[in-house]
Amino acid sequence: MDIEKIQRIMRMDPDDAVEELMNAVEKYYGEVPYILQYLQDTPELLVPKILYDSAIIREFKRLDPKTVELISIGVSAAIRCDHCLRMHIRIAEKLGLSKEEIFDAVLIAGTLSNATVLAYATRVMDSKEGIERGHRCEVCDVGCNGCGGEGE
Repeated sequence: MDIEKIQRIMRMDPDDAVEELMNAVEKYYGEVPYILQYLQDTPELLVPKILYDSAIIREFKRLDPKTVELISIGVSAAIRCDHCLRMHIRIAEKLGLSKEEIFDAVLIAGTLSNATVLAYATRVMDSKEGIERGHRCEVCDVGCNGCGGEGE
């Protein structure tokens, strides 16, 4: 969406702007996501959200729409948002993505989610034993002499 169109929308009556933007979203996705439906009675929130989302998702020219949907599927799966995941799968199918391609995005999300769990847990485990093993103290941020997290 070019800057002139954004400026035109920002000058519109809020209800007209909401209607135009919701129609554009429905035309693009084939449906209106729940959160946008929820926000439609608050144009001061809905209009900037749609404009921002459009700038990132629909106007982003370096990635094609199929790649954007595969990323959206992976993120939706990783954060366990059923509603987003179902919507992005429907959109991906409309774009012609195969079940196998969609599943690959889910597998990647699962692998990264697994790595996040492992990285988080092992860092916590490591910090508990860090002083004994000569690791950097989170409080002192240096190799400490056993301050126990109280500072050197």
